[in-house]
Amino acid sequence: MNPQQQQIQRNSEILRKYIPHFAVDIIAIWIIELDIKLRITKERSTKLGDYMPPHNGLNHTITINHNLNEYSFFVTLIHEIAHLKTFNQYRNSVSPHGAEWKFSFKLLMNPFLTTENLPLDVLYALRKYMSNPAASSCSDLTLMRTLKLYDQQSETNPCILLEHLPQGTHFLYDGSRIFEKGDKLRKRFRCREISSGNIYLFSPLAEVEIFEKNS
Repeated sequence: MNPQQQQIQRNSEILRKYIPHFAVDIIAIWIIELDIKLRITKERSTKLGDYMPPHNGLNHTITINHNLNEYSFFVTLIHEIAHLKTFNQYRNSVSPHGAEWKFSFKLLMNPFLTTENLPLDVLYALRKYMSNPAASSCSDLTLMRTLKLYDQQSETNPCILLEHLPQGTHFLYDGSRIFEKGDKLRKRFRCREISSGNIYLFSPLAEVEIFEKNS
């Protein structure tokens, strides 16, 4: 086995922990061919992943949150690889999520969109989303609802989606901040932070915990 084959094998061993098996061998090769440094990071509330072009002697860098389920990780990784491919072709002369990126994203994703690879619910949601992919998969509520079905819930500290709570419910967000769920404005809920009285807009798919008031 030559050094490149050994590196592909190492990449595959790592990827198997995070993405569906059908994509492992292909993406392991892409990492070599595209000179990608893939970093698995702690959870970030503002993004699932990001791409950084080469700088200061470093190669292309993609970071993905470690806690994503295998289908969410897969979609996010392809999203970021599409940024890399767009950068290689256009550098910074096009919009980050413009037509060029969308074309690259579709080209990379389409071969995976089969019933042999994906559960039907994920396949249908992805096909709909890929007809006009947005800057973030989080903005497509149908896709996000579907992907969240494959999250592993903690038995000791289960979360619930904000959209499932009745209006007026107090809930914990980020482990310590207490909010009251308000009315819905277009796609987001107005929620009041109890300690400050400030109003924040929450995604319906925000994962929260019900706050049990002391009697």
